[in-house]
Amino acid sequence: MRLGINLGYWGAGMDGDNLAVAQEADRLGYDVCWAAEAYGSDAPTVLAWVAAHTESIDIGSAIFQIPARQPTMTAMTAATLDTLSGGRFRLGLGVSGPQVSEGWYGVKFDKPLARTREYVEIVRKALTRERLSYEGEHWTLPLPGGPGKPIKLTVHPQREQIPVYIAAIGPKNLEQTGEIAEGALLLFAAAEHIEDTAIRHIRAGREKAGKTMDGFDVCPTLPLALGDDVRGLADMFRPYTALYVGGMGSRKQNFYNQLAQRMGYEKEAAEIQEKYLSGDKNGAAAAVPHELVDSTALLGPVERIAERMQAYAAAGVTTLTLAPAGFTLDERLAALRAGTDALERSGLA
Repeated sequence: MRLGINLGYWGAGMDGDNLAVAQEADRLGYDVCWAAEAYGSDAPTVLAWVAAHTESIDIGSAIFQIPARQPTMTAMTAATLDTLSGGRFRLGLGVSGPQVSEGWYGVKFDKPLARTREYVEIVRKALTRERLSYEGEHWTLPLPGGPGKPIKLTVHPQREQIPVYIAAIGPKNLEQTGEIAEGALLLFAAAEHIEDTAIRHIRAGREKAGKTMDGFDVCPTLPLALGDDVRGLADMFRPYTALYVGGMGSRKQNFYNQLAQRMGYEKEAAEIQEKYLSGDKNGAAAAVPHELVDSTALLGPVERIAERMQAYAAAGVTTLTLAPAGFTLDERLAALRAGTDALERSGLA
């Protein structure tokens, strides 16, 4: 099992620290460094900055938001980042959510599976550098009846195929991800539940495409916090969990809330959402079960983290992406080093 890091969003006051974390991960031999975007910092700029200041660690988008860019622009960005980084780029994509898609980008959040499939097809075709023509439900290139003509990408990517990852939560999205992508980006993945909530659906998609799980990257992101007080560490992540389970989406359409329900927290998920959407964020955080946080994060001393890593590897995780927590840069770097120590102690390195 490999290790990655996720820097999250840029511009939160820790930008210099984030670069130091990426450089230390590079030095320690971490496999990939992911950067996120929502409606603040954009991922491509951050990844270019990280690539310029590191040597061997891969850089990955987790994610480029599909409603934010035309697929051909994403192909251009992917080719450019792959070239600038010397073949170290991984393309992570996702549809975001209805609030961001419609509120920030003005793009209707409908038929996300069909949109994702067409988007990936266009990106892949553009990256082959053949003249691009495409007829789909959501995109038609060139537009009919106008001056447009099939055009091919002028930039030569470093590699013939840039790996595509898709952020997936729901069963149908996970199945399609297994069918059309090289990896899945997961959140709130518990080792005890990941087979039922994610991997079996990915496997079904691989089988549908005539493929096995060999070479497919199951890549969950987990917060990591080092210390002896597991309950105290878990409390740090209650607001984070409450945000996603309670507020990341509408009352009727919250994929993370539905995931918590599939993990057996139906009553708790409903309470968290009710309190969060009514404005009681503290109450929502207090309603998050300790077990939900503990099972979806790596918390405690190195020995305990190593045991959890073994459970994830046994469940089928191939790259464990860590979000090292801490109030200072030194604490985050210590958590990062604990990740490699735990991997070595687990016997998975």
